[in-house]
Amino acid sequence: MNWFDWLTTFFTAPDHRSGPDAIAHRIAEHLVISGEALVLAAVLAVPVGLLIGYTGRGTFVVTALTGVARALPTLGLVTLAVLLAGVDDLAVLVPLVALAAPPLLVATAEGIAGTDPEVRDAARGIGLTHRQVLFGVCVPAALPTVLAGLRTAAVQVIATATVAAYVGLGGLGRYVIDGLATRNFPTTLGGALLVVLLAVATQLVFALLIRLTLPPGARRVRRSATTPEEAL
Repeated sequence: MNWFDWLTTFFTAPDHRSGPDAIAHRIAEHLVISGEALVLAAVLAVPVGLLIGYTGRGTFVVTALTGVARALPTLGLVTLAVLLAGVDDLAVLVPLVALAAPPLLVATAEGIAGTDPEVRDAARGIGLTHRQVLFGVCVPAALPTVLAGLRTAAVQVIATATVAAYVGLGGLGRYVIDGLATRNFPTTLGGALLVVLLAVATQLVFALLIRLTLPPGARRVRRSATTPEEAL
């Protein structure tokens, strides 16, 4: 049986059209798990990134901690969380948050730190407080960079959230893990393809959001940089 036949078998299976094992249901579970991890990561990382980017303090520590966090094995963290907290959502959220927080933290700090110093000084010169400068000037300017970090985090989390199936939770990982366990290769291939497609769709959505948040001048520069002559 070739790959096309396997995918046809997977997508036409009655169990994958309705019920708890339906494709739409598994995608929804996957998005919920990923969304929870991203929200928690943003709550933890973004405020710290704002503070570090605006004050310029703690950059070295953040860089070091980010490198360590990125090197942590996700499946190992899942196993450790299961041993410490038992089989529940926390066992998956902990490693996913650890995976998503570093790119968010770095992107936020770099975006805020990259704000034009002259613009900051001008804002302070007209009497704005530090809080007003941060949220009224720096955050809007840094938004495309922050969204780029969020895009990286979201794609990584969506691709890694398949580990939820290891601890009995739902999501698209159920197809991959259960398919491997039963040597049901059509289900394994179909689940893996859905994860890839979901990650690609996430990339495209964030690419659109980043484009919309760019200043009009930057959009024109991007369009002019993609001329046929430069493409060659």
